[in-house]
Amino acid sequence: MESHIYVLGGFGLLILLVAWFPIFIRNLPLTLPIICVAVGYAIFAVAGEEGLNPRDYPAALTFLTELTIIVSLTGAGLSIDKRLRWREWANTARLIGLAMPLSIAAIAALGAFFLGLPWEAAALLGAALAPTDPVLAADVRVGPPQAEPEDEVRFSLTSEAGLNDGLAFPFIFLAIGLASHGVGWGAWTWEWLLLDVVWRVAAGCAAGWVVGSVLGNIVYRVRHKIIARTGQGFASLGITFVAYAGAELIHGYGFIAVFVAALVMRRRDNHNEYNHRLYDFTEQAEHLLMMTLLVLFGGSLAGTLLDGLTWPIFAAAIVVLFVIRPVIGMLSLAGSGMYRCERSIVSLFGIRGVGSFYYLAYATKIEDFGEVDTVWTLVTLVVLISIVSYGMLSAPLMGWMDRRREIEAKSLGAQ
Repeated sequence: MESHIYVLGGFGLLILLVAWFPIFIRNLPLTLPIICVAVGYAIFAVAGEEGLNPRDYPAALTFLTELTIIVSLTGAGLSIDKRLRWREWANTARLIGLAMPLSIAAIAALGAFFLGLPWEAAALLGAALAPTDPVLAADVRVGPPQAEPEDEVRFSLTSEAGLNDGLAFPFIFLAIGLASHGVGWGAWTWEWLLLDVVWRVAAGCAAGWVVGSVLGNIVYRVRHKIIARTGQGFASLGITFVAYAGAELIHGYGFIAVFVAALVMRRRDNHNEYNHRLYDFTEQAEHLLMMTLLVLFGGSLAGTLLDGLTWPIFAAAIVVLFVIRPVIGMLSLAGSGMYRCERSIVSLFGIRGVGSFYYLAYATKIEDFGEVDTVWTLVTLVVLISIVSYGMLSAPLMGWMDRRREIEAKSLGAQ
C-alpha cells in the first residue's frame, strides 16, 4: 500500500482527535496537547522506529513552527477586547519590559555558570526559553471576542504571549552576533542595536498597524460593511500572511506585525459578529497545526532527542520553570494593583513550547553554537515538563484564582 495512504489516514484521525476528544476529557486533569504528545510517542515506540529528531529537519521545523506561531498570534490579537490604551496595558508592559529581559539574563546566567555553556549558547538558551508561548498558552488566555469580561490574568497572559515572541527576536540576533563575532563590544553591536532592536521592532509595529488599518477599513467601511456581513472566516489566514509578509519584506519582525494587525483591524468595529467568524477559523487552524506539531514532538521523544539528559540539565529545567519565571514575574508585577493570587498565577504560567523550537531552529541554521546539544536537550525537557505540568494545573489553578479573587475583593471592600 502507498505510504501516502497511511499519512492521509493518520491525518484524518488527528483531525477527529482535535475536533471531538476535548469533549471526553473536559473533567479530567488532561489536555489535548498531553494526549497528542503521548500518541506521537506511542506510534513511534510501538512501531519500533528510531523516532524523529527535529534537528535533522531544520527547514521543515522552522516552517511548521513559524506557521503555527503566526496563526496563533492572529487568534490572540482577535480575542482581546481591551482598548489600546497605556493604562489598560500597563501590566503587559511590565511583563514585556521587565520580566522577559530579566528572565533572559537569569536563564543565560544559569546556562553559563551552572551548565558551563559558552556565552553565545547561553544567550540563545535564555532568548529561546524566556518568552511565553502563544500556542500552548491557549488554555489560560482570553476567550472569543466579547464572550465574557476579560479578567486581568487572562488578558495579561494573552497580551504577553502575543508580543513577546516578536520582542524576544532581538536577543536571538544578539546570540547569533555573539557566535559570529565573540563576546565583546564592537561595530556589530551598533548594527544589532540599530537594526535588530530599533528598526525591526518599529517596522513590525508599523507594518501591522498599516495592514490592520487598511484591511479593517475595507471590511468594516466599504459598501455598508458588505464583507463583514458576507465574508468567510478563512480570510483570517489572509490577514495573517499579508501582515507577516509585509513586515518581513521591510526587514521588520513579522510576529509583532501579525499580532498588531489583528488588534488594529478588530478595533475598526470591535463588536461586529465577523470578528467571531475570523476568530473561530483561526482557532481551529491553530489547534490543527499545534496538534500536528505535538504528535511529531511525541515521536521525537521516542528517539534520541533526550539522550543527553543529565541531572544538572533536569535541575536547570526545574529552576527555569518554577523558580526564575515565578520570582521575576512577581517582582515585575509588584505594585501593579493586581491581587496577590492574580500575580501568582501570571508569574507561574510562563509556558514554553512551539516558539522555543522555532528560535533554536532559526538560530542554528544561521550560525554554529558551542554545546548546542545541551541547549536542545534542556529546551526539549522544559517544553515537555511545561506541556504536562501546566496542562494538568491550568484548569484547577485558574478556578482557584477566580475563587480567591472574589475572597480578596470582599476583604478589601470590607476594610
